[in-house]
Amino acid sequence: MKIIVTGGAGFIGSHLASAFLERGEQVAAIDDFNDFYDPRLKRENAEALLKNPSFSLFEADIRDRKAVAEAFAAFKPDAICHLAARAGVRPSIDDPVLYEEVNCLGTLNLLELSRKNGIKNFVFASSSSVYGINSKTPFSEEDPITCPISPYAATKRSGELMCFTYSHLWKLPVTCLRFFTVYGERGRPDMAVAKFTRLISAGREIEVYGDGTARRDFTYIGDVVSGILKSIYSPSRYEIINLGGANTIEVRGLINLIEAALGTKANVRHLPPAPGDVPFTHADVSRAKRLLGFSPSVGIEEGVGRYVKWFVERERRLSARSAGSVN
Repeated sequence: MKIIVTGGAGFIGSHLASAFLERGEQVAAIDDFNDFYDPRLKRENAEALLKNPSFSLFEADIRDRKAVAEAFAAFKPDAICHLAARAGVRPSIDDPVLYEEVNCLGTLNLLELSRKNGIKNFVFASSSSVYGINSKTPFSEEDPITCPISPYAATKRSGELMCFTYSHLWKLPVTCLRFFTVYGERGRPDMAVAKFTRLISAGREIEVYGDGTARRDFTYIGDVVSGILKSIYSPSRYEIINLGGANTIEVRGLINLIEAALGTKANVRHLPPAPGDVPFTHADVSRAKRLLGFSPSVGIEEGVGRYVKWFVERERRLSARSAGSVN
């Protein structure tokens, strides 16, 4: 199978591309290497993938329909895993127009090209943020989505609706996967696990919005990749499916786990709750289990331990490399 992974040099995308390559698939990444976080991290991911002759890279912005069309024409994909997006609740409040352009127009460009190129399966990365102010827990795909409280959440819900339109009108097989706070090796540096680990390790202050009792459903990268793979190999007419860890932990509990793994105490400064943040997330994954055979296998304690081990080893390598270059 030939699969395009948008955002393929990013955190989830690079892990997914590696998993496809291990299964003998041909993979092409479309990535614009923007500066939402340090592009060098994505370049590093891409360089590792490019060592495999079954991997191709197209450097393009998904808003640029001509450039994306050229990638489709050159690679001739069978399936699309659309992960590329402007992510994050708080940044979307500062620049909602950018989020609309990338997440809405970019998704529309990919859907339209998929329709015209006879794509056999389209998997769209949505987000638990779409649930917004939802008093019912755990969050189910059947819950009404009426109160997204950030531009990011609204753009992700818009993407789901446009996916439905293409499935309905043109019979494009689509699965929308709602991710719940994905973390793990090579994780985005702005996300809680990576950010807290980096700052605590360096002895720097960490900022916690609210009193630390907000609860989040964290999902280990390996579990998310497993769910995406199952979605690609099991096309549906149109489905929305939660991919979560199916458990929650308070932010202060997460900090305790990182402290224990690092053997270092955190210096915490509490700030008022941030606009757009929700007090809790919790995934009902019964639909994912029924349709995909999905079951999260890595709990937060084990996952944080794996991430911290990877982080410490990476810091040692970078430090040794730096010392070597100085000498």
